[in-house]
Parts: sequence; C-alpha cells; structure tokens
Amino acid sequence: MFKNLEGQNVPQVTFRVIEDGKWHDISTDDIFKGQNVIVFSLPGAFTPTCSSSHVPRYNELYPIFKQHGIDKIVCLSVNDTFVMNAWKKDQHAENIQFIPDGNGEFSEKMGLLVGKEDLGFGKRSWRYSMLVKDGKIDKMFIEPNKPGDPFEVSDADTMLSYIAPNSVLPKEVTIFTKPGCPHCARAKALLHENALAFEEIILGENASVRTLRAVTGQQTVPQIYIEGQHIGSADQLEAYFKQTVAV
Repeated sequence: MFKNLEGQNVPQVTFRVIEDGKWHDISTDDIFKGQNVIVFSLPGAFTPTCSSSHVPRYNELYPIFKQHGIDKIVCLSVNDTFVMNAWKKDQHAENIQFIPDGNGEFSEKMGLLVGKEDLGFGKRSWRYSMLVKDGKIDKMFIEPNKPGDPFEVSDADTMLSYIAPNSVLPKEVTIFTKPGCPHCARAKALLHENALAFEEIILGENASVRTLRAVTGQQTVPQIYIEGQHIGSADQLEAYFKQTVAV
C-alpha cells in the first residue's frame, strides 16, 4: 500500500518548464502557496486513460471546482516540459496547469514513484489525486496498488464529490460542425451565451459525413445533442433555449 500523506506539506521541488519559448523555474510555493489546488498525477502524457478520461473531465469540471473555492487544477506527470506542453495543446485543456516532473523528484518525495519498466516507461508516477490547501495536503485519493493502471478513485467526479457533494454537474453537450459553417458559429455562440460548455466534433478533422449520418441520421451541420437528447440544428437549438426559459 502507498502511504497517505494527508496533513503533511507537499514536497519542496523546483520544476523546469518552458513558457513562451523560454526556460523558467517553478517552485512548489509558486504552485501551492496561499491557494487551494487540485493535483492529479498520472503515468504518462498521451497515454489512453490519461488522454481520454483523466485530463478531459478535470478540464470540463474546472468551472464547478472554481465555484467551490478551487484556485487551480494541476496535472503532473514524469515527462519533460516539451511533452507536457504538446499534450496540453493536443488536449485543449486551457483550465489545467501542466507540470513536468521530468526527474521524478516530486513523485519520489511523495512516495509514489513506481517502476514501469515492463512497458518501457522507466520510472513514472502512480496515479492519484489530492487537494492541497496552502501547501498542506488536505485529501488524497490514491489508486489501489494492483497490477495494470487502475483508474477508480483519482477521477474528477470523485474529487468533486469530496469538495462539493451537492453540486450540480454541467449538462453534457456535443455539437457536430464543419469549418466555415455560419450556422455552426451561431449554434456555438448560443451555447456560450447560455453558459454551456460543449464537445465539438468537426467534420473532416475527427469525424466524417458518414459518421454524422450514422450518429444523427442527418447529413447537415450543426447537429447538437444535450444530455443525450438530439436537439438538431441551430434554429432548433434556439427554440430549445426559448422553451427552457419559458418553462
């Protein structure tokens, strides 16, 4: 079993990062002092669970965490700053600060540096999350010590349930679009005006017209889904919001 460090201060470490094309040092105090910070640490950038679930959900729920007193969310991995910067860009994770624990120093001092030599990874961080208040660890969720890469307790929803158990989750919204489509732009503007974050699936980039037909039964864009309900076009989305306000 890994040691739970609740009640202790986070390790004092200096991270080497590149920001705006220049090298910078970021200290532990720079990240945590005087702030409420969620940290989630994972085995590696661009790996399946990390990219498909761990990062996107924390990024999505950041506005709710912020409402409940969280100043920032940090993603930490034993990767170099170039990899972490590229991964953040690939994930469109604008709500998360990506910290490279390139030498594994922070993870080792946390007692959570593990060997992943069987995968050719070398030393990596075990998967966990924690809430840190002014440098002191308030709560830790450490994945169980068993084979593979368990992902059971360090997720964003578990952390949110601890911080704000009665919080209302944002609606799940997906919109199919294509570049240069004015109706798509209008639909996205409507979603922004109504404070709904959304997943955008762009035809020609991460989906095809065949995918659009298979999922929606339509071949025009935009096509919008809210909480699994097919709303339809931009006009139908406008009508949906008018009906919601009327109710």
